[in-house]
Amino acid sequence: MAWSWRYEAGNGTPLDDDELPGELFTSRGDAESWLGENWQELAEAGAKQVTLLEDEHAVYTMSLEEAE
Repeated sequence: MAWSWRYEAGNGTPLDDDELPGELFTSRGDAESWLGENWQELAEAGAKQVTLLEDEHAVYTMSLEEAE
């Protein structure tokens, strides 16, 4: 199994930006740890939310916008 993040606009549309990292992970925990370390940079690059993918299956979606 491969785990990855899909970067999305606020309305859920996938972003097609070659500047966003295309990381693949061998475990869910590795993917989630990586996101915890890199979410701010992804948000600054234009991602409003991310979806965790297990192969092609969406596991969950979360916002990268800070709560006010």
